[in-house]
Amino acid sequence: MATAFHNLSDYDFNSVPDASDMRFGIVVSEWNSNITGALLEGAVTTLKKHGVKDENLLVQTVPGSFELTFGSAQMIKSGKVDAVIAIGCVVRGDTPHFDYVCAGTTQGIAHLNATCDVPVIYGLITTNTMEQAEDRAGGKLGNKGDEGAITAIKMVDFKRQLKQ
Repeated sequence: MATAFHNLSDYDFNSVPDASDMRFGIVVSEWNSNITGALLEGAVTTLKKHGVKDENLLVQTVPGSFELTFGSAQMIKSGKVDAVIAIGCVVRGDTPHFDYVCAGTTQGIAHLNATCDVPVIYGLITTNTMEQAEDRAGGKLGNKGDEGAITAIKMVDFKRQLKQ
């Protein structure tokens, strides 16, 4: 597994573009809030390290990970953001519900990326155990929220470079 060989919070600070004029939306699932709250904190902290101003951050919650697609689509439609970071956490249980939520959310976010003009960053953690989720939400493997923030900044910059 790639994460086992790479800390999610490790990156070259100087390789990240200045984000002081970028606007970000973060849609975060309330389900597994102990994990998604830590991911949100990581994303916000990292965005601010790279110059994002408070007034250029829009954070909204949705009940669960399946609703991340709708929440992200609404943020895009608002016209207030240059990128959206979708943050959620699904931990495998005893029923196939995990598979349906993960597949549906993944397909929904992929669809938004293929059809919209605003990048949606995949910040959905899908794990077999809560311990694995904790490891990716500020634990021994870093914070997936940091990774989502860096990806969002780089994707906004990517889009801007193409328009030049």
